Amino acid sequence: MTVEFLSGASVLAAAAIALFFLRYWRETGDRLFLFFAVAFAIFMVNRTLLTILDDASEARPVVYLARAFAFVLIAAAIVDKNRSPTE
Repeated sequence: MTVEFLSGASVLAAAAIALFFLRYWRETGDRLFLFFAVAFAIFMVNRTLLTILDDASEARPVVYLARAFAFVLIAAAIVDKNRSPTE
């Protein structure tokens, strides 16, 4: 029961953070916010799938690969933001 509650809280937090970044992307047009919004949406779906799947499911490694992709997306957003302009 406690694990499901914490998973639900994690999903809710990731959704709120994704919406927060999406709002700032719409206001500023900065790709950093868009990348972060997508990454946190992936985290939200990831946590939902991990809660739904049982421990013996063969799909669990794919779910963890999606989480790794979200972290790569965050790193790419930071690199993209700090890249010097080539004007």
